[in-house]
Amino acid sequence: MIKNISVETRLRVLIVLAGLLLFLPFNGLVHLFDWDEINFAESAREMLVSGNYSTVSINFIPFWEKPPLFIWMQVLSMKAFGINEFAARFPNAICGVLTLLVLFEIGKGLRNYKFGLIWALAYGGSILPFLYFKSGIIDPWFNLFIFSALFFAYQYLKQRELNLKGFKNVILSAGILGLAVLTKGPVAILLFGATLGLYILIERKIRILRWVDLLLFSVVLILSGGAYHIYQLLAGNSQLVYDFFIYQLRLMKTEDAGHGGTIFYHPLVLFLGVFPSSILALRVFFKKESFNNDFRKLMIILFLIVLVIFSLVQTKIVHYSSLCYFPLSYLAAVYVYDICFNGANLSKLTKILILIVGLVYALIPGALQLIATSVPTNILKTFIKDDFAIACIDRTITWGGFEFLIGLFLAITLFIAVQYWRGVKQMIAILGGTVLFAFLLICLVVPKIEKYSQGPAIAFLERFKEKPVWVSTLDYYSYAPFFYADKMKRACKDCNEEEFLLHGAVDREVYFVTKITALPSVIEKNPHLDVIEKKGGFVLLKRNDKNK
Repeated sequence: MIKNISVETRLRVLIVLAGLLLFLPFNGLVHLFDWDEINFAESAREMLVSGNYSTVSINFIPFWEKPPLFIWMQVLSMKAFGINEFAARFPNAICGVLTLLVLFEIGKGLRNYKFGLIWALAYGGSILPFLYFKSGIIDPWFNLFIFSALFFAYQYLKQRELNLKGFKNVILSAGILGLAVLTKGPVAILLFGATLGLYILIERKIRILRWVDLLLFSVVLILSGGAYHIYQLLAGNSQLVYDFFIYQLRLMKTEDAGHGGTIFYHPLVLFLGVFPSSILALRVFFKKESFNNDFRKLMIILFLIVLVIFSLVQTKIVHYSSLCYFPLSYLAAVYVYDICFNGANLSKLTKILILIVGLVYALIPGALQLIATSVPTNILKTFIKDDFAIACIDRTITWGGFEFLIGLFLAITLFIAVQYWRGVKQMIAILGGTVLFAFLLICLVVPKIEKYSQGPAIAFLERFKEKPVWVSTLDYYSYAPFFYADKMKRACKDCNEEEFLLHGAVDREVYFVTKITALPSVIEKNPHLDVIEKKGGFVLLKRNDKNK
């Protein structure tokens, strides 16, 4: 019976099983990271606590920065798995499996099933794309929706070139783009519109567009993408809608949350972060394809549009350029396909870059292990001038002593693959070795690093879970007190909550977490706070009205 199953179906099953095996395990091993992961998970938790699924909130007040689609996914996940890290990250694990399947299907249609499989491997076998599918942030779904909408728009244009009619691709493209808007906001329309518009102009395809198709696209997009904010307007929450759009504009003009950076920030992130696909893509970037050259142009335009827009935008955050992972992995897949099936070889420059960047990654586990276990604090102070960072590092965390082997494995695998292997074996070793390295890094190294960074603060907060106390942070903002102390309501309805917890007539004990570097100024301003415990770079304080 198995013999009757097609090769494509077997590969689909293989992709699903491999995706689940890579993206699901150990997702609850590390606490959620501030800000984004805890932010979205907390909004989902508050929906469950309040029973209000129509409005996104943080600290039980409306939160206008993000639409609700991804948060609804987390709500469903938390209903199934409980309110925890695994549930918060589960939607992106599913997104990872779905993304690989989408790339396989599109690649199969563009060339053949072998190309589709290679494209899926190039995407999932690169560092940042793999890590994102094991996270609790919005961008994996946002990117998948935009890319899928672009593909159906591309299919529509191919349909019109043959003078064929039909609304299927128009509706699918607009509806999926609407899902992207419901996931993160109208920046989806900007990225989609700029990419497709430039492609149409370059390829001179304006003449094949039909007004009825454009009208239908607009209607479907407004109804799908604008559904949430239309509902808020009808419900009388016009201020939330106004604040949402003002926030989107502010992100473009000013640095947000201290996330500034040079114009070269995203090119560097993509080159190093999307290893090895970013290096494999270089050779194909300027080389015309014999197959699907028009789709290659669309991918290059998408890459450049995203890179230029987010390089010019003042706010610089790693995942802003993550939509570039699709075109980078496509270009890499073209090169890998030629190596596997057309007799091409890795160029000397490509080999050198793979070995250099691979060595940088290979050194990370051993370097972290060495710094954490063997380098005295007084020596670290000569290189690290941040007192908070020194306080975080100055903790006793048990390391296994074998962590450097993860990097050694990557270095040996890449060296052998580049120097001695060719074809399919070489590519599987490079891409497969990289994703296995990333998987082991998440499982064995990241949990230890988290114990140095935010671990002590989270440990303080978890003490008060389900206890009748108020907990907050001082001198720095964090969503962690809401999620990890299981906050059930605001301390006061219409006031500055921090001031109320510091000086107001509270109905229960009040605790604060602050950074150790801020402790002198915090105590000077608030002498009624007692130091309860210091751990790493954080301090636990308690309000004592007797000293007030």
